[in-house]
Amino acid sequence: MSTAPLRLNAFAMACVGHQAAGLWARPEDRSAEYRTLRYWTDLAQLLERGGFDALFLADVLGVYDVHGGSRDAAVRAAAQVPVNDPLMAVSAMAAVTEQLGFGLTVTTTYEQPYALARRLTTLDHLTGGRVAWNVVTGYLDSAARNLGFDRQVPHDERYDVAEEYLEVCYKLWEGSWEDSAVVRDAERGVYADPAKVHDIDHHGRWFDVPGAFLCEPSPQRTPVVFQAGSSPRGQEFAARHAECVFVIGPTAKHVRRTVDSLRERVERAGRDPRSVSVYAGLTAVVRPSDAEATALLADYRARASRDGALALFGGWTGVDLAGLAPGEPLQHVTTDANRSALSSFTSDPDRTWTVDDLARFVAVGGRGPVLAGSPATVADALEEFAEVSGVDGFNLMYATMPGTFADVVDHLVPELARRGRTAPPVAPGTTLRERLGSGEGARLAASHPGAAHRRPAAGATARA
Repeated sequence: MSTAPLRLNAFAMACVGHQAAGLWARPEDRSAEYRTLRYWTDLAQLLERGGFDALFLADVLGVYDVHGGSRDAAVRAAAQVPVNDPLMAVSAMAAVTEQLGFGLTVTTTYEQPYALARRLTTLDHLTGGRVAWNVVTGYLDSAARNLGFDRQVPHDERYDVAEEYLEVCYKLWEGSWEDSAVVRDAERGVYADPAKVHDIDHHGRWFDVPGAFLCEPSPQRTPVVFQAGSSPRGQEFAARHAECVFVIGPTAKHVRRTVDSLRERVERAGRDPRSVSVYAGLTAVVRPSDAEATALLADYRARASRDGALALFGGWTGVDLAGLAPGEPLQHVTTDANRSALSSFTSDPDRTWTVDDLARFVAVGGRGPVLAGSPATVADALEEFAEVSGVDGFNLMYATMPGTFADVVDHLVPELARRGRTAPPVAPGTTLRERLGSGEGARLAASHPGAAHRRPAAGATARA
């Protein structure tokens, strides 16, 4: 078995109910405080104490209105609605931490790259280079309708748009301002050399961006690139662009198929397949004893919202299960929603999932497995999952906030440290890319397509 560190991110969302439907109603849960800065600064400090690489924030731009043909189930259970913008609390969290990174989910389908590039650069400056962008293309028809579309852009075409979107961002981040453009010469009254600030002159199929970037280069220039698409087209996109990939599936064997396929595609794209870190999503319920953890998980499942779980699944997949009998088996259909969310259950070689099986599974932990036990039991399970699946670490989800993460920090992390499976600490001022080792210092690796847009230093020869 490998003895490499098991990297940890916390997976959360600026909402009441993320991946555990209805558990916000438990008396110990603070999820309804998501509207306050104190909620987020407390969480950030907890995760930094636990040595987490990053807080990975999900997002959606629409409501889950497929189940029963209505948003009512999602609204009742607070299933990812209401939901706030994931970027707004980052500055406050950065102010109370020194090492924790921030992975931010923003879609390429519904806003202009010029504006988003500026927002992400601003945050990279304010965090000292601790920002990652989880590049997604969206999956909700409700979002498309409210943002001026009749329906979603077809699934694979969304990735075509995203390819050009990232090209624009790379040109802005890597190519518009030379490394030596900012001189800050107070004596001459020159902040930046105009000759070293360049128009990007981009004219493509979807975007026209002729001018120069508004921001001076941030510590990382390009934020760390995360990606979370597991469909064939999503994997192709990730193979070209991602430094880290988030995958999720009900079993380690299922995740392994995605990981193997992804790494093959990364190699075909001309990149080192081990240069891309893969994180699997799962929930860890950790208590001092196995019996206590098992009882707590049973109580979570007894109190979770079945309708809220099916509302989540309907939003992810575009499939309405409201009219099916509890024992009806799931069947695969092709939609323009999140294709991997459905196939992870309908293509499971080890079992046939029924509607009732699915609702019980999704209600706590969403599409990922739930591990429950003592620190030693859960550490054993994480090590086995990593060995079977081939992942480098985990995006840990929560049942209750902040209880699930507090138990991980107080009980599980010390056990992983005892086994030598935690990542080494980093010094304040370390960028997220340096912490993850995904690039060349704080900058993109030379093999990354974004690096092709760098301008050579004076007197240097441009890369072929």
